[in-house]
Amino acid sequence: MIHDSILDTVGNTPIVRINRLAPSHVTMYVKCEFFNPMSSVKDRLALGVILDAEARGTLKPGQTVVEATSGNTGIALAMVCAARGYPFIAFMSDSFSIERRKLMRALGAKVVLVPAALRGTGLVEAAEAFATKHGHFLARQFENEANPAYHRNTTGPEILTDFAGKRLDWYVSGWGTGGTLTGVGQMLKLARPETRIVATEPVAASMLAGKEWTPHKIQGWTPNLVPAVLDRNVFDHDLPVTDEQARDTARALAQREGIFCGLSAGGTFAAALRVANELAQPGDVILAMLPDTGERYLSTFLFEGINEGTDEV
Repeated sequence: MIHDSILDTVGNTPIVRINRLAPSHVTMYVKCEFFNPMSSVKDRLALGVILDAEARGTLKPGQTVVEATSGNTGIALAMVCAARGYPFIAFMSDSFSIERRKLMRALGAKVVLVPAALRGTGLVEAAEAFATKHGHFLARQFENEANPAYHRNTTGPEILTDFAGKRLDWYVSGWGTGGTLTGVGQMLKLARPETRIVATEPVAASMLAGKEWTPHKIQGWTPNLVPAVLDRNVFDHDLPVTDEQARDTARALAQREGIFCGLSAGGTFAAALRVANELAQPGDVILAMLPDTGERYLSTFLFEGINEGTDEV
């Protein structure tokens, strides 16, 4: 298979059946977004935002792109900007994993670290002020309608095609920018209204459940703001999960299914297991989104306690 650009490989990610972790009374699948070229679902967002801005004329040739990011969007934008010829500057909290910084810089981006105490809203404000001052293009992932639109045009139709003529009773997704949950959820509601949509978020920051935001360890999930693009009417249930559930489930997917994914993926599948055990009927089919790879988390909570030396055999 020959492509004209690395960007042509974004999307069309595989859906994989869960064989050992799924309870026997249901069938469970995961959509593996780490098959995107920079190993996360945010490759879709980045490509969608840049192509939309080019089409609208709001992004000029050679103009610098700026964005506030927890990492995956920044990595994806760094890739897209490298391929399309734009300089890219990421504003990122200094609490997020060092792997993210190095990946963006390896792709030619610059990274500006912002104190974690400023939280998501402060990070967004810093990026916006910088872009305005210098006349740069701000991607605005939390409010840019090109974000959910790209999922309506790609991720949602991919799922509908893969499940054509088959049952799909439950769809489970976390939220960070809100783009995946909104775009996919809207397409499923339109085409298959019987499918129930489940949102998940950290117990410590259950903002959709009406609780106050507090710090959590699931990077990429739930900043201290509810994004403007998030459709709060698209989901039927909200099932928060703990940091520990996200970590332990990500490890279980790796060790029992051979699926190596990140903390947000672990959290999403932990919520899908709650659906299976608490809400699903015998024979139900459940699909969970896995947003990214475990390699983004080598220096984080996900790998705490994992031996670096010789194992006893």
